[in-house]
Amino acid sequence: MQNAISAVDFAPILPAWLLVALAVLALLALVPALWRRARGVWWRALSFALLLLALGNPRLVQETRETRPDIALLVQDRSDSARIGSRGAQMDAARAALEADAARFPDLELRTLDVPEGGNQGTRLMTAIDRALADIPRARLAGVLALTDGQAHDVPAAPSFDAPFHTILPGAPGEVDRRIRVIEAPGFGIVGRSVELRLAVEDLGVPAAQAQGAVRLTIRRDGNPPRVESVPLGREHRITIPIERGGPSVVEIAADQRPGEVSTLNNRAVVTINGVRDRLRVLLVSGEPHSGERTWRRLLKADPNVDLVHFTILRPPEKDDLTPLNELALIAFPVRELFQVKLREFDLIVFDRFANRGILPPVYLRNIADYVRDGGALLLSVGPEFLGPTSLAATPLGQVLPARPLGGTEGLAEGAFRPRVTDAGARHPVTQGLTGANQGEAQPQWGRWYRHLRAGTESGTTVMDSGDGTPLLQLDRVGEGRVALLLSDQIWLWSRGHDGGGPQAELLRRAAHWLMKEPELEEEDLLARVENGTLTVTRRSVEAGPPPEITVTAPDGTVIRRPPQAEGGGRAVLALPAEQPGVWQ
Repeated sequence: MQNAISAVDFAPILPAWLLVALAVLALLALVPALWRRARGVWWRALSFALLLLALGNPRLVQETRETRPDIALLVQDRSDSARIGSRGAQMDAARAALEADAARFPDLELRTLDVPEGGNQGTRLMTAIDRALADIPRARLAGVLALTDGQAHDVPAAPSFDAPFHTILPGAPGEVDRRIRVIEAPGFGIVGRSVELRLAVEDLGVPAAQAQGAVRLTIRRDGNPPRVESVPLGREHRITIPIERGGPSVVEIAADQRPGEVSTLNNRAVVTINGVRDRLRVLLVSGEPHSGERTWRRLLKADPNVDLVHFTILRPPEKDDLTPLNELALIAFPVRELFQVKLREFDLIVFDRFANRGILPPVYLRNIADYVRDGGALLLSVGPEFLGPTSLAATPLGQVLPARPLGGTEGLAEGAFRPRVTDAGARHPVTQGLTGANQGEAQPQWGRWYRHLRAGTESGTTVMDSGDGTPLLQLDRVGEGRVALLLSDQIWLWSRGHDGGGPQAELLRRAAHWLMKEPELEEEDLLARVENGTLTVTRRSVEAGPPPEITVTAPDGTVIRRPPQAEGGGRAVLALPAEQPGVWQ
């Protein structure tokens, strides 16, 4: 509606007080003339009036005014929790009714807004409202109506607008719901120790007198067989979770269903605890001083989280130069303390060019083999000493080694060669993507080595070879533990930059971390994450060929089977929309 209005407006040239003063002076000048009834007094008064009127600067103003309607904002929550059961249909029906009612008022404009699922950030209801109000003049804001389930995670201490706010909640009177409320869940835990989860099982919408008793709680970790505990309703309960390995441990907690509850989605909770190692204890035993010994020491000492115990055999038992014992300044090798008493305190044992010259009796070598089978880590970097009767392959430790040297003169190969990453190594996280590695039939871009051992493989995966098909770096799983065998003592050439050098630090770091079961270097792994409404499943494997089909179970029990898309490097990825709230398997 438009209205035309005309009026006179004044915009004085001089300040108002000065105009008043001039009017008073004009009046004082006219008073004597009026008293004497002088001729022309009225003409003088008219002149003064016209002069004051001119100084008042009168203007004729014509206005055309248009009436603008008020604006109401209708906000609908589209988060996952707002679509549980019949909530979504109820809110859609309420929205249609409100839009129909608002259309009957010509002086009211209704604007609508949908609030999407916020993922880990929760429902950002008030943030969406503030963004929508930025385009609405506050003088025209009639009010805000919110269709929501009442779960908002950004409610401010004070509203940012001065207008009525109405909330319409879906549901029915007397509804009840059981939920698991996680009070405290640590994100990290030390391997070998335990952490505590604090939670409470609550029945919402139930009178306090009835929200009592106990409920059965099922706890499952990493897909292992579950354990069942009885938990009192409405009271805090503590659950002890032992951290047995590095990397994420997924703990799934489920409470029994309550009859008549709205949904069972709140009956389950998932907590991820990342296991970290406090300190890594590494035992490095060098059989003799040599050029590569410093490479190992520098690598292990560069990590502040590594406690390194290093021994070098300077004087083997067979050496007899008649030097008096009181003149020797050598420390006796603590064989029993290292390989029997404190053996299982080490996370990794490294033998660098170590020959069996009677220093370690067979019982201690058998202890090391048992240590590996029970979950320990062993790395051997060998040279010519790995051949003949002093080889560790001829001891009880040889039972856990993935390769054995060839006999006679065939075991030692001397001559320049460039280490190559095998096809399996291109998919293994220890050697995948190394700087300078060979691509297809192309030659590697790193420096040459000049000696390696020929060995026959018995188990494990060959991730690097010498170019003639003989293994150079062999990785193997033995029982619960892992073994790495480097069939050359020439990797120190890379650290010196010989012939362009190579990624010796990265290669040895990855090998050591793989041996100690760091999760980011698992060669056979299946990872999943939900982010921004998308479920991404990543499979990593050293097996050649097309990746197998992946089975995904949605929270409502729907089973989806899809083949992932290979991305190279042993990885295959499957992406699916994850629109349902709850636990995906």
